[in-house]
Amino acid sequence: MTMINDHFATIVSQEGESSAALLEDIASQVAACRRCPLCEGRTNVVPGFGNPEARVMLIGEAPGKNEDLQGKPFVGAAGKYLTELLGYAGLTREDVFIANVLKCRPPSNRNPQPSEIEICTPFLRDQVRAIGPEYLVTMGNFATKFILKTEQGITGLHGKPRTAGRFIVYPVFHPAAAIYDRTKRDALEADFAALGERLKQPRA
Repeated sequence: MTMINDHFATIVSQEGESSAALLEDIASQVAACRRCPLCEGRTNVVPGFGNPEARVMLIGEAPGKNEDLQGKPFVGAAGKYLTELLGYAGLTREDVFIANVLKCRPPSNRNPQPSEIEICTPFLRDQVRAIGPEYLVTMGNFATKFILKTEQGITGLHGKPRTAGRFIVYPVFHPAAAIYDRTKRDALEADFAALGERLKQPRA
């Protein structure tokens, strides 16, 4: 079995409170968080958005400028393209849940720092636990390496589903990296189409 980040290895199905209520509670915790300096420069927190009962959860790196302004993940050019990609899988935004590892925008879109990741990871873990998705679609190098505890890059991992913990982790290129790269676009669209074929199978 493929390795998975320790925070996600012991997740079990959530009992009791509804997924929607749990996600609202997590979003409130994110909004109140002032545990790292990112809170000083944010316009909005970006906890995540989508279907509380999603079979597919998409995970990116961190909010960008547009996401910080609107408080929702993937709303800029990459978000528009992601909506198109979901169509290749027979999905809409209403079918999935979208979140990032970090819930606040890093200055100048720099890479997340270890201390920021450590503080934000429990929020993502709790979101995954609340939703209980079958698929974790990791978008880009950072999210893929983080979830799978690997140093292997996305170029060699994309489109190859791996059972990790109780999830199927499905790495893909980040939509932002593919907007102006035809080769990555072709691969990304093919990977989402293949995901759609997998979703036609009954959930295990």
